Amino acid sequence: MKITDVRPWIVTGPPTEPGLPGHAGERLHYVFVQVDTDEGLTGWGEITTYPGLVANRAIAAMLREVRPVLIGHDPARIEAIWHKLFRLFTYMGTRGATTAMISGIDIALWDLRGQALGQPIYELLGGPLRETVPLYVHFAYSDTPEEMARHARGQVDLGARAIKTDPFLAAGRASGALDNTTYVGGGLDPATEQTGVEMIAAVREAVGPQVEILIDAHGLYNVPTAVRLANRLAPYNITWFEEPVPPESYHALRQAREQIPVPMCVGERLHTRFEFVPIFEGRLADFIMPDVTWTGGITELKKIANMAEAYYIPITPHDASGPINILAGAHVSLTVPNFYRLEARRVQFDFYNAFLDEPLVVHDGALHVPRRPGLGLSLNLDYLRAHEVKPG
Repeated sequence: MKITDVRPWIVTGPPTEPGLPGHAGERLHYVFVQVDTDEGLTGWGEITTYPGLVANRAIAAMLREVRPVLIGHDPARIEAIWHKLFRLFTYMGTRGATTAMISGIDIALWDLRGQALGQPIYELLGGPLRETVPLYVHFAYSDTPEEMARHARGQVDLGARAIKTDPFLAAGRASGALDNTTYVGGGLDPATEQTGVEMIAAVREAVGPQVEILIDAHGLYNVPTAVRLANRLAPYNITWFEEPVPPESYHALRQAREQIPVPMCVGERLHTRFEFVPIFEGRLADFIMPDVTWTGGITELKKIANMAEAYYIPITPHDASGPINILAGAHVSLTVPNFYRLEARRVQFDFYNAFLDEPLVVHDGALHVPRRPGLGLSLNLDYLRAHEVKPG
């Protein structure tokens, strides 16, 4: 079998519900990767990036540039192709945009391999250790503690057993004081801080003591602010405080780690196993959350999970973009012992159905991974063609 084409799709999704990701009625953009072969099989990957269309256009352009390098290659040589692409960028930077681009292709190659062998990807990774993939989910932002609590309770009533939010971002967006793609001084005004704390107090009261509450700080804070916020939320029995400081400084992370009294989670903005070595060796996190569409694909996510197992650190993949993102992470999650939960935007995935030939299935807060070969899904080409964002 030979690769005959590599094609990126930037696609406008259905309108979102209120809250993250996106505001009510906002239409998010997704980046899918189509890899065709001379035997008629098509593999699908995803890269969807933040904060939006500019980043998505950039990654699609990279895919178009590496297309000639891939045509004619045997798609079964997944490891060889991974390293070939990785080293193409060795002088300008092998991580970040490079590994995101590799991720989309890598996922598509695993999809092809599973289809060619008639097996789901998780079988090719060693077979499942569990029957389903437990999720943790987001709930819609609001600008009041009462509404935040109502939205959280809504996801729990639908089956969620663990929920995540950024209360300070919710409060800050309402006032225009905070955005998750900016960092200036890393501080937070007292009014926004107080509202955020009140939001988590209300959420805990609404969901009860058994539901896990995870806090995302989005890497927005300097060390003293991050420490103060974590300490203020600790009485509400939070499962973790995520990305307390920006990802660029392991030193800042260590300072925060030494002063924060709750478990910490990092990793969605770390790329490849190489960037996780300081986390493991420095004891800088209790959970890690690499993103399968950014860190290097299924190939790399499995390696990172295996490394984390040696330190008894749970892996909880950051998978909150599109349907291929969540399924690729789920296939790996089924096969590793040190798995906690998989991230998802909501308990129900109705907003993905327009893309898919068959809807994803969730029961009791856990994803049931399709047993079909490869990823177990096919994208709806009619929808993709009708909603494609053409190159600028």
